Amino acid sequence: MQEKNYRPNVAIIVLAPTYPFECKLLIAQRSDIKGAWQFPQGGIDENESPEDAMFRELKEEIGTNDVEIISQYPQWLSYDFPVNLAKKMKFDGQNQKYFLVRLKPGATININTPKPEFDEYCFVRVDEIEKIVNSFKKGVYMKVLKYFKDKGYL
Repeated sequence: MQEKNYRPNVAIIVLAPTYPFECKLLIAQRSDIKGAWQFPQGGIDENESPEDAMFRELKEEIGTNDVEIISQYPQWLSYDFPVNLAKKMKFDGQNQKYFLVRLKPGATININTPKPEFDEYCFVRVDEIEKIVNSFKKGVYMKVLKYFKDKGYL
């Protein structure tokens, strides 16, 4: 059996600046796939730490990396792409490090970045995420959210 080829990746759960008084998470719609909502995420470049990749990806995708790290998921988590996407991406899926961050008060989100990945975003309650996200990411998302909830962050 052939070993799967996973892309190293970071995923970021961004809490609204009103956290902990209000627990809402940023979710954004991909500009290339209507109806595909997700957390900001992206590949880790060669010789880049997951934390550095997280700050870079936030700046590239939502126009700000003015955040404070609250926590991170203790393990790397993998998910498989649907077959048609795997062929296009040249990877079977992604191996991700999840960060939980809070937007600092006054931070401004701007998804009109030089290479826009999202065309819409909003902040939603944790219990709304399962209804919104892509099916192939749902299992990983729910596992990570449960972990942060059980640890008292959400």
